[in-house]
Amino acid sequence: MILYLLRRLFLLLFVFIALTILAFSLGYLFPGEPLQNFTGLRHIPVNQLEQLSAEYRMDQGYIQQYLGYLTRVISGDWGMSFASEQGLLQEIKRLLPATLELAAYALLISFFIGIPVGIIAAIKPEGAVSKIISALAVTGYSIPIFWWALLLIMIFSLGLGWLPTAGRIGVLFEINHVTGFMLLDILLSDTQHQHEAMLNALRHMLLPTLVLATFPTTVMIRFTRDSMLEVWEQSYIKTARAKGLSRAQVLYRHALRNALLPVIRQIGLQFSTLITLAMITEVIFSWPGIGRWMIDSIYQRNYPAIQAGLLVISTLVITVNMITEILHTLFNPLARKR
Repeated sequence: MILYLLRRLFLLLFVFIALTILAFSLGYLFPGEPLQNFTGLRHIPVNQLEQLSAEYRMDQGYIQQYLGYLTRVISGDWGMSFASEQGLLQEIKRLLPATLELAAYALLISFFIGIPVGIIAAIKPEGAVSKIISALAVTGYSIPIFWWALLLIMIFSLGLGWLPTAGRIGVLFEINHVTGFMLLDILLSDTQHQHEAMLNALRHMLLPTLVLATFPTTVMIRFTRDSMLEVWEQSYIKTARAKGLSRAQVLYRHALRNALLPVIRQIGLQFSTLITLAMITEVIFSWPGIGRWMIDSIYQRNYPAIQAGLLVISTLVITVNMITEILHTLFNPLARKR
């Protein structure tokens, strides 16, 4: 097991180096001067040009320039943003929690709804309930997320007026940015309207979370159903039923835990999907996360921000996938044996 963990850590390090090489290459592939793309300074004074060139090793070979770039990434010197002229690392620290919060709640909804519904659909696969669930799952899987988001806004925001259309919290509430996670910051704040602020934040969060959770929930329903049906045909399940155990006892004692083992892997896969879909969701709901920031950076031709955002999002997705793969190996004896 230790050798397996070392191999995975080595693979993670290799992928990180490959990502930094790609991000470094973008400084030359993007339009404009490479020094501007690396520093984030649109107009470099003449008296600082030589100093910055020496600091960023622009007068040396590509390998030395990459090593300097890698050193700056590790030390936290990621350059400036063309748009805001602020440090990129500070902007990412401010925006990333909003995206992680939205993706985490959507992932929790997909698990708490998708797994039980998938189990219900697998109990009687030829029944009417199973067919209705499968039809709804296919429909949810096929719905374009932008159309689904606009439809919910039209019904619950513009039509009924129950939920807000954009933002994380109302403008009347001033919540200090402590962790970046809105609900946690509200709990840590000392405002006298804490209860009202919490309800307002939940109302703002409901629609984007439901929109973002639709796709992974349908995937989880189908995956859990197929996994349960596969386990249900195993010989040890038939033996347990032959011993006189009820269907519920067989499901709880034997089938469920073995069917849910492959679901652990879906955490990493669905998280990468959620990060991708979050970009569209954040733009539609004006959610101040890193996905919307990346889309705005593309429109603004903010090349240093695109470099930094690509590096952060890719590293985050690969790390989560690696962690879920390791957890699956720890919980699955067959995977440890292989």
